[in-house]
Amino acid sequence: MQFIDTHIHIDGEEFKDDLDEVVARAKEAGAIQLFVPGINYNSIASMKAVCERFPDFIRPMIGLHPEDVKEDYKEVLGKMRQELADDNWIAIGEVGLDYYWSREFEKEQLDAFEQQVQWSVETQLPLMIHCRKAQNEMVKIIRRYEKELPGGVFHCFTGNQHEAAELLQFDKFVLGIGGVSTFKKSHLAEDLATVVPLDRIVLETDAPYMAPAPHRGERNESSFIPFIIEKLALAYGVSNEDLATVTTATAKKVFQFT
Repeated sequence: MQFIDTHIHIDGEEFKDDLDEVVARAKEAGAIQLFVPGINYNSIASMKAVCERFPDFIRPMIGLHPEDVKEDYKEVLGKMRQELADDNWIAIGEVGLDYYWSREFEKEQLDAFEQQVQWSVETQLPLMIHCRKAQNEMVKIIRRYEKELPGGVFHCFTGNQHEAAELLQFDKFVLGIGGVSTFKKSHLAEDLATVVPLDRIVLETDAPYMAPAPHRGERNESSFIPFIIEKLALAYGVSNEDLATVTTATAKKVFQFT
């Protein structure tokens, strides 16, 4: 069984002491690639370092996370835009809108997100979208560029059937599904199987966060993805191998790998 972890912050401090072991466990579990989202300008160096350490296995994205959008966001985006000349990026992300904690920088987030959506149009790199408490605003911006966008992932989807159906209207986009689907009180896996075709989801950890059961509360890592596969396969009524095969093919399609 092989899989792709489409979203792991493996360049973070949480993995600095045992990175080799984490990668080895991921490969042993079946991972064939790990995709690392950018969060700000400073993360570019750490992402490049970990990707150079594990070439062709760990692949980088570039983006300004909505929680990192502050007063200086225009300057930061200007510096990040220059980095797009590097052809190693596989996506624009992690970008989006997050009004969960505060709407203090609401206008700045909207502008930063739209600018990075435009980067996706210009480069034809897919989007890795983070959205919390802002789906209406996010959908409005995506709809503006829908025909020109190459597609992407609505990362960490935890919504209901209605919200899933709304996002599926963007036929080049898929839903990123992680550890929440395994939580005891979550109905996410069943909701997905009801309204979301299997080929419209990809797997992710968002590690070191959001570890699946039975590792909830621990540091997450890619080797835990089989627990997500098992839960989703049960909901969709397919084998673990088939679930892994379909989601891997979808990830390759979205991120334009052969």
